[in-house]
Amino acid sequence: MAAEGGSGLSIHPMDQFKVQPLFGDGPVGMFTITNVTLWLALAVGAVLLLMVLGTKGRAVIPGRAQSVAELAYGFVHKMVEDVSGKEGLKYFPYIMTLFLFIVFANFLGLIPMSFTTTSHIAVTAVLALGVFLTVTILGFVKNGSKFLGLFWVSSAPLALRPILAIIELISYFVRPVSHSIRLAGNIMAGHAVLKVFAGFAAVTAVAPIAIAGMVGVYALEVLVAFIQAYVFTILTCVYLKDALHPGH
Repeated sequence: MAAEGGSGLSIHPMDQFKVQPLFGDGPVGMFTITNVTLWLALAVGAVLLLMVLGTKGRAVIPGRAQSVAELAYGFVHKMVEDVSGKEGLKYFPYIMTLFLFIVFANFLGLIPMSFTTTSHIAVTAVLALGVFLTVTILGFVKNGSKFLGLFWVSSAPLALRPILAIIELISYFVRPVSHSIRLAGNIMAGHAVLKVFAGFAAVTAVAPIAIAGMVGVYALEVLVAFIQAYVFTILTCVYLKDALHPGH
């Protein structure tokens, strides 16, 4: 929102991130259907449309939807194999789902008047905690107590190993925090900058510059939407590799 009043231009770039009830104006409760609910459902629906309906025919000569689905499949499959190894391919469906959900949530947030779900730490924290708990449980199930070797740097001098173990342990438990904040922070920052430029576009004197800035930032946000999904996914693959091979 932008307005020119007696105190000058007023821009509120954070208003776009407010969680509001989808029906009515009451308070937001645990079971309230909100704008977040709607756009999360649309992201899930978009994934289903692409991967289920888009590939339903399994044509030898694929159409556009099947081509995009196959491209995404090959891209993530190669990422998982290269980073986590062939053993990590067992968990490919989970990682593929994460990647597609984040990609669609990010790109849906670029539609004018939409809501960007991945700009909220509540959403990205759930995704990051899911990854953290999955790889931690998997690490102990697959390796037992040997998984703790992930925190013991055997190649370091003996006197430094306890100190490094503490550092590694802290670093491990910080993973879900950095994993979630990186995604939410980058998406939120870009959309806030877009809103600021949109506010200045209402001022005649600087409108051409503001519109040019909006175009440039929007193009950058399209790139960021994909890159942040890629970064989140490849970090998941790295964490999976640590769970499968803690001694490496």
